[in-house]
Amino acid sequence: MELFLDIVKVVGLLLVGAVIGFFLARKYMMKYLKKNPPINEEMIKALMMQMGRKPSQKQINQMMKSMEKYM
Repeated sequence: MELFLDIVKVVGLLLVGAVIGFFLARKYMMKYLKKNPPINEEMIKALMMQMGRKPSQKQINQMMKSMEKYM
């Protein structure tokens, strides 16, 4: 019986540690992505120019807003 309780404690502590680790990692990544966004206005402009379009500032702003919506 004592061995069973020890196993339950270890499994419980592992689960709690995994949940806490997940939320800490998520918070860190959200902070990192806000500080260093994966795409910026220059990248959007370059991508649109490669596709053969001359983007206006309004189009670039719309793309940035749609990207921020998913972050």
